[in-house]
Amino acid sequence: MQSTVELSPQLLAESCAERMYERDVATRSLGIVIDAVMPGEAVLSMLVSDVMIQGHGSCHGGYIFTLADSAFAIACNTYNTVTVGQACTIDYIAPAKLGDRLNATAKELSRGKRTGVYDVSIVNQRDKLLATFRGRSYQVQGVLMDERELQSKAAEYLVWCNE
Repeated sequence: MQSTVELSPQLLAESCAERMYERDVATRSLGIVIDAVMPGEAVLSMLVSDVMIQGHGSCHGGYIFTLADSAFAIACNTYNTVTVGQACTIDYIAPAKLGDRLNATAKELSRGKRTGVYDVSIVNQRDKLLATFRGRSYQVQGVLMDERELQSKAAEYLVWCNE
């Protein structure tokens, strides 16, 4: 069921990202944070810690994949429709090292009635490309925030604007 409460696309995207993040224990437990969000886009970052280092002295690819997958999840859920990953691929280009700050930028390439395609670029603090990720999304039934929650967000925003 789509909402009749009108939030700007940006405010809706931010509210959906906030809801996804508060529910995503895995992402939060790795120290991944949301740096920016727009409709169909998200930028998340993560610091490579010592527990993420594998046998060759670089960041385990699974952690890089998780960062990219989290950015993909936030980006494809910015419309208040429950959307899940249907398939994804990742290409590793260069290693991440201990102490690197990794940034994953997810951008929507296409979005249809139920499916979408998103590309994620993962770079380090020097803007060196480390990996590329492509995710295909699938919209299932349901919304992230119901009518009451959307109404509350709209009211909060109006209060904030009038302060």
